[in-house]
Amino acid sequence: MQDDPIPSVKFPNGTEVPALGLGTWAMGEDAGHAKMEIESLMAGINLGMTLIDTAEMYGDGGAEEIVGQAIRGRRDEVFLVSKVYPWNASLKGTVEACEHSLERLGTDRIDLYLLHWRGNHPLAETVAAFEMLKASGKIGAWGVSNFDTDDMEELLRVPDGANVAANQVLYNLSRRGIEYDLLPWCQSRGIPIMAYSPIEQGHILHHPELIHIAKAYQATPAQLALAFLLERDGVIAIPKTSNAERVAENRDCVSLEITDEDWQALDAAFPPPAMKKSLEML
Repeated sequence: MQDDPIPSVKFPNGTEVPALGLGTWAMGEDAGHAKMEIESLMAGINLGMTLIDTAEMYGDGGAEEIVGQAIRGRRDEVFLVSKVYPWNASLKGTVEACEHSLERLGTDRIDLYLLHWRGNHPLAETVAAFEMLKASGKIGAWGVSNFDTDDMEELLRVPDGANVAANQVLYNLSRRGIEYDLLPWCQSRGIPIMAYSPIEQGHILHHPELIHIAKAYQATPAQLALAFLLERDGVIAIPKTSNAERVAENRDCVSLEITDEDWQALDAAFPPPAMKKSLEML
């Protein structure tokens, strides 16, 4: 099954990445789990899931250190995403936070650097810092996280705001609100959406209809939930697991060929939004 290529998503600067990457939320919090976490990331890289998403927030920097160990000697094989806390996102603070992240990651550059969510620092200031980091080669591109449509529109009005390369938001079968306006808005502008918590931290995997349809394909509910996201243009899913076998299982979701009838059954079980909803966050 793993012979099927992972579909790719293109960033505005032309860089292509796999639409199925690796999340690291909650990694680096327990030294006893470090070995497993590093091995799961290495297994993912070996399977072509070369986009790794992390943040200075995760494990208070611990997740970045785990990623740094997993990519040692393989930096050029991976596309690294990290994030700055909103309270660090001043002109000076963003640059300093990036330096600390680079140190923990053991690298000289982050491929995509995101503002984790909106805070009190003006967007113009954060964007100016991002542009400085880009000019110095410390980051390849910058983006945002947890931005709704009105936030994105405001961002585009800021000097250089149109250089935004991605928006990372909560998106999965049970959280489809972005399909009403944010997803089409980003798709029409070629701005990829990164879907965090793509299986709702495991909560949706017990849904009877998801289990029923997955069984028909000899697939797991998680594989079907990931296939749902990969079906959408410009969406990158970043499931997190510390289990190397589960990583391989996630990778196999690309081989699923779901019928229109079964997509409709999923729509009935997890209805798409009929009106605008506020952006959900975890």
